[in-house]
Amino acid sequence: MYNAYFLPSPMTPNECITFDPEKCIGCNTCVDVCRCDVLMPNPEKGKEPIVMYPDECWFCGACVSDCPKGACRLNHPVNQRIAWKRKETGEIFRVKYSYMK
Repeated sequence: MYNAYFLPSPMTPNECITFDPEKCIGCNTCVDVCRCDVLMPNPEKGKEPIVMYPDECWFCGACVSDCPKGACRLNHPVNQRIAWKRKETGEIFRVKYSYMK
């Protein structure tokens, strides 16, 4: 007979959304407009929301565009950030990592 255990997902390095605590007023507008329910209101009044499910973020930008103070910022995954486009042909290049084959 084997025992089965339920464990939460391990912590991941994904930080899809970051908040500037100097600008954030805790209005939770970003929580209301999030299409994936990634954010949760902070129980402390006036504090930035809590990113509960970072791996489920679609990077749609609704939270960033609706923030009245410009306090949140999307952090796209590295494989989506490191790219460039050739003007003449429109060809897109991405950085290849040594561990990717």
